[in-house]
Amino acid sequence: MSFVSLQLSDPVLRSVTAKGYTEPTPIQAEAIPLLLNGRDVIGSAQTGTGKTAAFALPILTKLQGHQRDTRALILEPTRELALQVEAAFKTYAQFTDLRVAVLYGGVGYGLQLDALKKGVDVIIATPGRLLDHVQRGGCRLNHVQYLVLDEADRMLDMGFLPDVRRIIDKCPKARQTALFSATIPPQIETLIQWTMTNPQTIEIGRRQSPAETVKHVIYPVAEVQKMPLLLALLDHVHYQSVIVFCRTRRRADDAARLLKQNQHSVAVLHSDRTQKEREKALEGFREGRYEVLVATDIAARGLDIQDVSHVINLDVPLHPEDYVHRIGRTGRAAATGDAFTIMVAEDGPQVFDIERFINQKIPRERLAGFDYQYTALFDAEKTAQPNVRPSGVKAVRVRGGYFFSPGKGGRKRR
Repeated sequence: MSFVSLQLSDPVLRSVTAKGYTEPTPIQAEAIPLLLNGRDVIGSAQTGTGKTAAFALPILTKLQGHQRDTRALILEPTRELALQVEAAFKTYAQFTDLRVAVLYGGVGYGLQLDALKKGVDVIIATPGRLLDHVQRGGCRLNHVQYLVLDEADRMLDMGFLPDVRRIIDKCPKARQTALFSATIPPQIETLIQWTMTNPQTIEIGRRQSPAETVKHVIYPVAEVQKMPLLLALLDHVHYQSVIVFCRTRRRADDAARLLKQNQHSVAVLHSDRTQKEREKALEGFREGRYEVLVATDIAARGLDIQDVSHVINLDVPLHPEDYVHRIGRTGRAAATGDAFTIMVAEDGPQVFDIERFINQKIPRERLAGFDYQYTALFDAEKTAQPNVRPSGVKAVRVRGGYFFSPGKGGRKRR
């Protein structure tokens, strides 16, 4: 199948050709014809499969020319995703006269209000800021024909579902709706029944499957040695770029501070950072100015970050599906990658849930040369590698203990 056979409009097809795309991905090949035919669609696909184009291309095709009324609304859980989807829509609409605007919090209202006053065909928005504009009278949703709920389960996790319901209430009932979600928990199932009409479900690949190109292992350690082990792992492996995932914003700030003290170039991404700080962190990491991005799960889903060689879970995620999304940040586009998870004793239930979710046992390893303190996890994992300090490796003192630097065989510098 080619994009030419999908009956996209000429301007949209021209933008696809300009991007160098020739064949649609599986999610695009299945979703585009359904959306062009007016069907409601529930879509599920692994990250990096071209999901945004799967709904953007048919919507832009059906919108035809510019009108002042907003006819398409795409809801996103985070500012970063909203900006990323806006950029994609503008690229695909570059040979049309359609206008696209993005609405998100953390910045002033001025530029957003200016765009709305001029009239926009497509709005990409986070729920809270969109409701602010609606309540202020700057945005009307009564002409919306196409509604997309992107990363719906993530919006549920972030507590946005009540806002999403209020937004849907302000849209016409006679509309086409698409919902994309990695998982369908009961609350999302209820939302589907209330929001959609006879939807067609598309599922590409197993949601529980980590990418086959990613090697993932668990490093058991005592709680007081989590930070020293993170430093040791970074000194032990050859990496190009690393994302370190933390469970909380405070942990992310603490980890970033320690890494900077140990001469790592670090960017930080979490919801307490200002919008400018978040944009600077992502841009700098993508362009290689920072070797390490320390982030909460705000960076786990959807964001287009290429060439990440390693992912390190400093904290085990609370939800099994978040593990799959986190380690999916590496090994993208058929590239290989490594994902390390640092586990302490209290993480046992979460790790068990992850292994049951992905239907496989994750190998346990010990980092050779690291001066481990005892933890009961070692008694439970008889297959762990022996803790042997290799010759020629020097001990380096850090707060909380010692770790051993492999010297010339360690961190790759730019």
